[in-house]
Amino acid sequence: MTADPAPWTDRPVEVGLVGAGPWARAMHARVLAAGPETRLAAVWARRTEAARETAAPYGAHVAADFEELLDHCEAVAFAVPPAVQAELAPLAAKRGKDLLLEKPLGPDLAAARRVADAVAEHGVVSQLVLTKRYHPATRAFLEAARSFEAVGARSCYLHGAFLGGEFATGWRLEHGALLDLGPHLLDLLDAAVGPVAAVRATGDPRRWVELTCEHENGAVSQASLSGSVAVPRALTRVELFGAGRPLVYDTAGLDHEECWPVLRRDFATAVRSGKPTQVDAGRGLYLQSLLDRVVHG
Repeated sequence: MTADPAPWTDRPVEVGLVGAGPWARAMHARVLAAGPETRLAAVWARRTEAARETAAPYGAHVAADFEELLDHCEAVAFAVPPAVQAELAPLAAKRGKDLLLEKPLGPDLAAARRVADAVAEHGVVSQLVLTKRYHPATRAFLEAARSFEAVGARSCYLHGAFLGGEFATGWRLEHGALLDLGPHLLDLLDAAVGPVAAVRATGDPRRWVELTCEHENGAVSQASLSGSVAVPRALTRVELFGAGRPLVYDTAGLDHEECWPVLRRDFATAVRSGKPTQVDAGRGLYLQSLLDRVVHG
């Protein structure tokens, strides 16, 4: 019996890219253009020359404005600051475009809710670029965690990108590690240990912030976050502790290039099937609600 063909075999998903900064060039444009599940159909950015430079290697259309971008694609990927994403994503959803969204959904909970509400109202597919979720090692860790009875956990996500360089951008320097790195680590802790019932923080998100999470199952976890420490390479580590030997997830030996084909395939499958993955806008809103508790208590 012949297996059903992949949903993108004859028709890759035509994706328009909003943004032309370092992350748009390094990940979104390159990965979406690689296919075969997707095709980079168009690029729009507020700086036309940057959009042209991002689109040129892949022969993508350079849109004069956001509306023109929507005319040239069936799905939209965002690689812009949270406030810009929160402004434009609902407009794309209203036009029926499926969405590949960055974290956080917006600069605050109200903005994030507008994005999630637009996705639900217009019935479009959404998926979050929580990069580590797409690595096979992460998926293996989360699967093992399902049968691990953790009583406590500790974790960290540390790097030095805020100290200088092309990723030391305005919104990251303003909000610090909480908005930029927090969604990644809270997502992993929530998925591995159990739903978070309460979270509190100490420290300065622009320097070092420590989160303590109380989970619905009674476990307690901690997360150390900083983008302002000089480490040789980014450190992401989660350790679960219980009656048996600890269960450890560490990205030190992982090749992040292995994430991108999985992300691309998941998104294309979700678009063609109409069924979003678990890391959709609803998940993004939930993570933003946890961040909001940290900020506002």
